[in-house]
Amino acid sequence: MKLHNLVKIGNSDHTRRRGRGDSSGRGGTSGRGHKGGKARSGYSPAPCCCGIPYYRRLPKRGFKNFLFKTNIAIVNIADLSRISEDVISKAILFKYGLVNKSNAIVKVLGTGELNRKITLKADFFSAKAEKKILAAGGVVIRLSSDVDIEN
Repeated sequence: MKLHNLVKIGNSDHTRRRGRGDSSGRGGTSGRGHKGGKARSGYSPAPCCCGIPYYRRLPKRGFKNFLFKTNIAIVNIADLSRISEDVISKAILFKYGLVNKSNAIVKVLGTGELNRKITLKADFFSAKAEKKILAAGGVVIRLSSDVDIEN
């Protein structure tokens, strides 16, 4: 291999040597300022310690109303197949671990299949869930709830 056989790589002839005297245009401190970690070779800041903390760098979005938030427990029709009882209420759902609180607001969704007749008492039902329960010969009982949600 000889010098005239070498192939140019990108902008290899436009690189500038930093810190090699005043004629380089970046003499003295070579654009690194005076002293400190950033002036030393091999310095790289930790990603979490780059001056401004992450919580101030990221944009603020939305609003979470924790004080008046309504938690609605979601139960799917597939989950109801685990329960052996014919009349299912909130207390039964709590007993089988499908809701966290015995007085929770319960909405039944239509994911899964139902192959037996049940009577289900809940606050809300999706249209699909109600249709599947009635098609299996079951009964849907809506409990009165003061919470207003969309179906």
